[in-house]
Order: sequence, then C-alpha cells, then structure tokens
Amino acid sequence: MDKVVASAARAVADVPDGASLAVGGFGLSGVPDTLIAALHARGTRDLRVVSNNCGAQESGLATLLAAGRISRVTGSYIGANKEFGRQYLAGELELELIPQGTLAERLRAGGAGIPAFYTPAGVGTLVADGGMPWRYDGRGGVAVASPAKEVRDFDGVPHVLEHGIRTDFALVRAARGDRHGNLVFSKAARNFNPLAAMAGRITVAEVEELVEPGAIDPDQVHLPGVFVRRVVPLTPAQAAAKRIERRTVTPRPTPDEDGRR
Repeated sequence: MDKVVASAARAVADVPDGASLAVGGFGLSGVPDTLIAALHARGTRDLRVVSNNCGAQESGLATLLAAGRISRVTGSYIGANKEFGRQYLAGELELELIPQGTLAERLRAGGAGIPAFYTPAGVGTLVADGGMPWRYDGRGGVAVASPAKEVRDFDGVPHVLEHGIRTDFALVRAARGDRHGNLVFSKAARNFNPLAAMAGRITVAEVEELVEPGAIDPDQVHLPGVFVRRVVPLTPAQAAAKRIERRTVTPRPTPDEDGRR
C-alpha cells in the first residue's frame, strides 16, 4: 500500500520511448515540473502527450518539446508557445486539437471505463466533419487530416461521438498526498490533474506535502489512491517553485495637489 518512491528519476525510470502520457496542469498552474524534468534527463523520446497545452515560458512540457522528444500532442490550446506552433506548422509533430471541455471529458471517460460518449460540442465544424490538419508536410500542405466522426441526433439535437482516452502513464502534481496515493489539489491546480490521473494506466503524482494515511479527511480527497501507482514527495524548494505566467497589479493612485490619494 505504500506507494512512495524515493525520487522522480526512479518514478519515471520505466517510461519507454513511444509511450503515451497524460499530463496535468494548465499554463503554469499545477504542472508536474519535477517529474517532467526527470523524464527529460532520462532522454525518453517519441512521446505521445495528452495535455491541455504543451508547456509555457520554456517550462513544463515545453522543455521536452524544445528537445524534440514529443511526436504527438492531443490538446486544446497552443497559446503563446511559439515553438509548439512552429513545430506543428513545420510538420515536426502531430497535433489533435479538440475543444477543451471535450478533452476533459475524454480523459474522465477513459479513467471511468467509458469507451465513448456523445457531445454537441464540435458539431458542424472540422471536429466532427473531419479534415482538420493533424500533421503538415512542411511545405504548407496537409500530410495527415482528421477523419470524420459519427454524428447522431438526440431529441432533435445533433451530437458527435468522442472516444475516451487512456494513456500508458500519467504525470500529475498535488498539494497534499498520503502514502496510499490519496490526493488533494489546491485551487486552480485542480484543473486537468484529476482527469489526467484517472486516464493513466500507471499514474505518478508529485506532492508538495506528504502525509501519513488517515491525515486527510476522506471527505476532502479529490482523487482516491486507487488511481495512483506512485507518489513522489517534493523537497521544500521544489514545492515552493511556482511561477506566474502573467503578473497583473493595480497601479498606485496618483496623489493630488494636497497630497491626498
């Protein structure tokens, strides 16, 4: 029952080249940076990643992307990641771009053992009709395009069939975790982490605070340990390393002639 692994390097040591990988996080929030760094140091290649985005500000998955270690991404957001966009348009990686809510539900469905489901999201677009560029040929043409999906009416409303996602491994980050793998996520870091954890056949969680079994109120558990295979406790420095993607502050008011604000 004790799922604690001594180091991130040991926790990802069996991730092979060509593995599929569900990764939690959104922007810079809740990203399992320590596990990703360990995977980068190991030199694992040809990874097929499922994640909302592919890293930001040269951190997280962006480190694997820049090293040419990722061959395919299933995600919903390219954003300001210029290298991600460059590799996609140059035909260096394959990208299945899908609606964000559909991505979340595909991960949850896969983890819950649901093979497929219908959703109205994407009906009447390339998501359902097919033809969305998955891979470019590097010359402006499309080398691989998405196939058309089944569309069916429910109560007069068309819905598209989407398949659940299962991956070989999953990497997630939690605020607290016990030795049995029960996890608690903090605020926005809860984003895709529980869903990614559910989808992985072998899920590895890095935790900012490791506690003993029973220390977490069962009613406060966000993800039960049945979904988690390995737990990696972070050092205080690793736990505190949280970057801000866009810092926004309110300017101080200008004093008037009387010195009042």
